[in-house]
Amino acid sequence: MSIQDPEEYRAVSLAQWERSAAGWGRRAKDIQRTVAPVSLWMIEAIDPQPGHTILELAAGPGETGFLAAELVRPGGKLICTDFAEPMLEVARARAEELGLRNVEFRRLDAESMDLDTAAIDRVLCRWGYMLMADPEAALRETRRVLRPGGRLALAAWAPAPENPWASLAGRVVRQRLGAPEPDPEAPGMFAFGRPGRIEELLQGTGFADVRVQELDLVQSYESFDAWLESTLDLAKPMADLFGAMEPEQREATLADLRDAFAPFATPAGGLAFPARALVAAAGA
Repeated sequence: MSIQDPEEYRAVSLAQWERSAAGWGRRAKDIQRTVAPVSLWMIEAIDPQPGHTILELAAGPGETGFLAAELVRPGGKLICTDFAEPMLEVARARAEELGLRNVEFRRLDAESMDLDTAAIDRVLCRWGYMLMADPEAALRETRRVLRPGGRLALAAWAPAPENPWASLAGRVVRQRLGAPEPDPEAPGMFAFGRPGRIEELLQGTGFADVRVQELDLVQSYESFDAWLESTLDLAKPMADLFGAMEPEQREATLADLRDAFAPFATPAGGLAFPARALVAAAGA
């Protein structure tokens, strides 16, 4: 699926991630606790070895790549990249906190990488390709920079109905505002959800030995208010929509959300949503 103006999309996306970086930094540990099975699957899939050079694309706070950095010592390094400089600042601070010294940080456009051909042993990309204007270009670039025998591991989200923790709120807000449903294959959280799409993209960009697996997770929140605070901290488009509402509309929307979330309420007053990730590995 193409988008009408890729350059405009990239500019808007970059601005949103720059604004979201501080929230992702504040919540990095909580996020990692929830999605740790995804990161661990990816690390096992690429099998990092001492001396390897690992590239992480769309690293955000860097948690997945930092796991690999521990495993490639001595002699190896992690190149931690993102196209939003504030995200790299978050990752730098996290690496300093962890005492990691074999990490190089670079602002990098995954669709057009300033890296030599066949320079990288392994690539990680958790929740990145699905958001890119041209994921096929990014995967071709990934294939180009990997050495023969190199490995890639990526993660994306299964279709929206399998991830109500994220999709349900969007549907409620769109209904309240009278907004149309998004194209499921346009860049976004669920762009890789269609069965077979990941395989098509990887095989079409020159990868072999493609393996895709589902991982079931649980997204938990202590309360509805905790869900709202987290969502507005991490998802700036949603925060912007709420910020633009009149008070009455905002309160009505929150009431709609509480009703929609009722099936996921816990006895303790929290929320526990099912979530499903897609993880994939392939060889160069």
